[in-house]
Amino acid sequence: MAKPTGFMDYSRETQTDYPPQERILHWKEFHQPFSEESLNRQSARCMDCGTPFCHTGTLINGMASGCPIHNLIPEWNELVYRGLWKQALERLLKTNNFPEFTGRVCPAPCEGSCTAGLVTSPVAIKSIEHAIIEKGFEEGWIHPEPPLKRTGKKVAVVGSGPSGLACADLLNKAGHSVTVFERADRIGGLLMYGIPNMKLDKSVVDRRVNLMADEGVVFVTRTEIGKDMPADMLVKDYDAVVLCGGATKPRDLQVEGRELKGIHFAMEFLYANTRNLLGGPSRDADAITISARNKDVLVIGGGDTGTDCIGTSLRHGCRSVTQFEILPEPPHARQADNPWPEWPKVLKVDYGQEEAMAFYGRDPREFSITTKRFVGDENSNVKEAHTIQVEWVRDANGRMGPKEIPGTEKVWPVQEVLLAMGFLGPEDQMLEQLGVARDSRSNVLADGEHYGTSLPGVFTAGDMRRGQSLVVWAIHEGRGAAREVDRYLMGSTEIKG
Repeated sequence: MAKPTGFMDYSRETQTDYPPQERILHWKEFHQPFSEESLNRQSARCMDCGTPFCHTGTLINGMASGCPIHNLIPEWNELVYRGLWKQALERLLKTNNFPEFTGRVCPAPCEGSCTAGLVTSPVAIKSIEHAIIEKGFEEGWIHPEPPLKRTGKKVAVVGSGPSGLACADLLNKAGHSVTVFERADRIGGLLMYGIPNMKLDKSVVDRRVNLMADEGVVFVTRTEIGKDMPADMLVKDYDAVVLCGGATKPRDLQVEGRELKGIHFAMEFLYANTRNLLGGPSRDADAITISARNKDVLVIGGGDTGTDCIGTSLRHGCRSVTQFEILPEPPHARQADNPWPEWPKVLKVDYGQEEAMAFYGRDPREFSITTKRFVGDENSNVKEAHTIQVEWVRDANGRMGPKEIPGTEKVWPVQEVLLAMGFLGPEDQMLEQLGVARDSRSNVLADGEHYGTSLPGVFTAGDMRRGQSLVVWAIHEGRGAAREVDRYLMGSTEIKG
């Protein structure tokens, strides 16, 4: 235990953010670093509980409770408290390939199930994790460590998002020769093009990718399996194949006027923005540039991607931004049917909403609202969104659903609409070429905790297997797939996925 009275002596602190009015003027990360004094106080609040729910990594009512990769949180909290930073880094890296990613973008289900949260506020686990890994890089403790010997086995990993990178990292460390195929021009998948720079600076992604390359992982960009390379070629040329292509098929909004110009999927907007920010030639000759400057922007969808669209639109210099959510506004405190250690389903103000509130003086979110149609101008550009409020009621089978409220119709002036309503599953071309079995949600069907598909030697992990999820779950999946691929190739494994 760090300090027996820590959670009583010290209040919770988290990393201070730069003021919204300042940070929307640039694309740099907006978190300010913690001082070592603050980190010492925060790590002291960890009680090393007899049953530490923070690293259980279970699903309760469909939501993560505790860390899915089972980070040894009480152990590295105590080591930070005692100033043993290098040992803390060693404990952190035992379970997490990429703490620099999760320490920035993870919603921290570990904190939602922290025992201290029962009586006070939870330990600032995410901030401490971020500090440990960054200190490791600053001190030079993290450097290329290629395997001492190779097994002679070749593995292809399709997709370079968090699951693909985690899988490739562990398989390379086990001595296999790993090649990662990515259809974009840069490695990182969601980490590179799906998350804006102010949340995850792309130099952080490149730093990790370069480290893995120095350790022997081969990265091939601008190569879409199933299009630029036949999918069956991988099965013939490699001893094992791992499909980590994500769930990239966006959910559409099928309403009148959807075809109007100025209506885009959120990922089109975010991808184009990062492409422009990074510069260089695009892989696609017809790549588009989408700007929110001087426009009334409507974001449809209330998740992290919707928040990223708000933050990006503000940095473009939009005239206004509004976010629609069909669900009711969450409560401000835990309800009786949402007890600890479940993920707290309460109203949160994320960075995008905070910035919009500072700039426009109001929360950009509108709850319990649905879009009925879009109306365009004489040039087929979207100019209006027509909406109606809904209430959530139970049908004859007891299932909750939205019911329109007559008399609540409204017209909203918009010139840019961004659809951030989630994803339906993986894209089809590669999977159809391979002929792998799919489940009822169109995800690749895999063999339980063995990650094997219906094709021998072909495995899958991440969102392509489990559907849209968190970065930390993707890392968990990639680690598990690496373990099973190693077992398949060698007959046994020492990988702790």
